[in-house]
Amino acid sequence: MVQTEEDFAGRWMLVFFGFTNCPDVCPTTLSEVAAVMDGLGDDAAKVQPIFITIDPERDTPAALAEYVPLFDAGIIGLTGTPEQIAATSETFPIFFERVEEAAAPDGYTMGHTSHLFLFDPDAGFADSWPYGTSAEEILADLEERI
Repeated sequence: MVQTEEDFAGRWMLVFFGFTNCPDVCPTTLSEVAAVMDGLGDDAAKVQPIFITIDPERDTPAALAEYVPLFDAGIIGLTGTPEQIAATSETFPIFFERVEEAAAPDGYTMGHTSHLFLFDPDAGFADSWPYGTSAEEILADLEERI
């Protein structure tokens, strides 16, 4: 199933690019997103958190279906072909690359931008937060906007 911004029309979108074998940045950020969603209470229905893989080779729909629910919060995990991921990433100010690393699963890891992006209900870019921004800070910012 192909998902586009039209699928989320009328809702704020919290978008994060990462991969399921990420040892630190991705699980930490998704945990922060889960805390933000919990903190929104009734307003959580106005926000859709989305995790887009940058590692479609390993992050199959089945892998995402196993990984994303670990963080709860209604996060949607999206994958696609390498070409689809590359095309999607071009519309965001992100960087990612495969990095050969013998000790990593399958012999490689992924270097990537670690910002969490916010898009408004019209799918326009609203803001981004760097890795390490607390859930409380993101929540306060979101509550002012919603």
